[in-house]
Amino acid sequence: MTNNTLAVSAPPAPGHTRKDRPRLVLAIILTCQLMVVLDTTVVNIALPHIKAALHFSAPSLSWVVNAYTLTFGGLLLLGARCGDILGRRRTFGAGIALFTVASFAGGFATSSTWLLAARAAQGIGASFAAPSALALLMIEFRDARARTRAIGWYTAVSIGGAALGLLAGGMLTEWVSWRWVLFVNVPIGVAVLGFARTTLPETARNAGRFDAAGALTSTLGMASVVYAFVRAATDGWGDRGTIAAFVVGGLLLVAFVLVERRASQPITPLRLFADRNRATSYVARLFLVAGMYGMFFFLTQFLQGVLGYSPLRGGLAFLPLTVALFAASQLSSRFLADRFPPKLIMVGGLILSTCGLAWLTRLSEASAYGDVLGPLVLFGIGNGLAFVPLTTTSLAGVLPEDAGAGSGLVNVMQQVGGSLGLAVLVSVFGEASRSAARSATHISGALNRAHHVFIIGADKAFLAAAIFLAATVLLTLVAIDRRPGISRAPSWQGARSGEGAHEPALEGTIA
Repeated sequence: MTNNTLAVSAPPAPGHTRKDRPRLVLAIILTCQLMVVLDTTVVNIALPHIKAALHFSAPSLSWVVNAYTLTFGGLLLLGARCGDILGRRRTFGAGIALFTVASFAGGFATSSTWLLAARAAQGIGASFAAPSALALLMIEFRDARARTRAIGWYTAVSIGGAALGLLAGGMLTEWVSWRWVLFVNVPIGVAVLGFARTTLPETARNAGRFDAAGALTSTLGMASVVYAFVRAATDGWGDRGTIAAFVVGGLLLVAFVLVERRASQPITPLRLFADRNRATSYVARLFLVAGMYGMFFFLTQFLQGVLGYSPLRGGLAFLPLTVALFAASQLSSRFLADRFPPKLIMVGGLILSTCGLAWLTRLSEASAYGDVLGPLVLFGIGNGLAFVPLTTTSLAGVLPEDAGAGSGLVNVMQQVGGSLGLAVLVSVFGEASRSAARSATHISGALNRAHHVFIIGADKAFLAAAIFLAATVLLTLVAIDRRPGISRAPSWQGARSGEGAHEPALEGTIA
């Protein structure tokens, strides 16, 4: 057995047959993904309660979300590399353990600093668990059709988990306490750890380096850029701190590329970007998630602030989106993937999502839930259709030794897209709402003026999100081709002196 041997399947757990094992593996991976994705939104509806309990100031409250997304997105590449070197089941288990302990500690927080530290630790644990989970899925499901269906479930959970987080957050906050948005992860995490030890396949340890320089520059660079966008949303684009963070982040990311070009064992092999289809899918995912998180953020405020919904009712309002998303993702993976080119499915889904966001720009103070329902369903169908071929395209042709980095980049685009996209849209909202406030002096009543200003700002943010997605449609049409097939090994494999030649590539279903 060589260092490049990928998987050594674990024996079936007592009481389970080998026929059951793929289902158990998929269930464990989906549960993990649901936890880490759900935690990006589960606290949103609980934020007013958290603010009152722990005495957050209005600007600092956003860090309850950002402390998680920054560490999650910033450390994903390092987490992926650890899985490649130390073994993916080991890395997965360590990440879930840290995530579970941090959730338990955060639930007992008595100060803002305590809670933010726990949220950051949750993000670190998620950054190690998530890429290993996706890599293990690709290892377990080698048959193209079975893999496409597994990716369909994974994709549905990845994008549906964010919507479910809003529902779960509303239920837990209203029925129990905001602390249970953290405590709920503890029994789930313990169960996942128990089943993972006996069910998940392990990959061999590989001799190698962790590429500390690459990890440091990529993590700090992405964190600095995300921080710059977040700061711009509150302090403005001309703020010295904002400008400094952008400059530092840009320099660090340039340094990261230079380091990776020279590293013998890079944390992110730049060859992953050599395939045009794959590189385009990364960008498309980033923009699609940016629009989705922006929609969650502003619609949550519209439902509770303008329509007067309770936290529970506000969460339930997103249920049609979740149902549409799950149904469309299963339709995409089980039926459409075998009958139509992935590019066609991708473009069709992106167009529907764009139309859903554009529809939301028509919201006004007189709007009711019926004016939100249509865009929610349309957006859910579009995302469900598009994300399956996007995920498959991102992983198509990736060699086994790059599986961790390849899957890590998929999650990076999702987390960074959410963080950066939301920050940009909040900045658009801020500019538009300030302008609306200056011209709203003729509107009687402070509450009416506040609603008017919010609606104007939110409509502009929805328009910006729709432009993100429209640009993604054009990019996909131009940059992703319709080759009859994609090579099992990219063109650069031959230069690797036969490394990994005995293992198949992580083939996709690009048509």
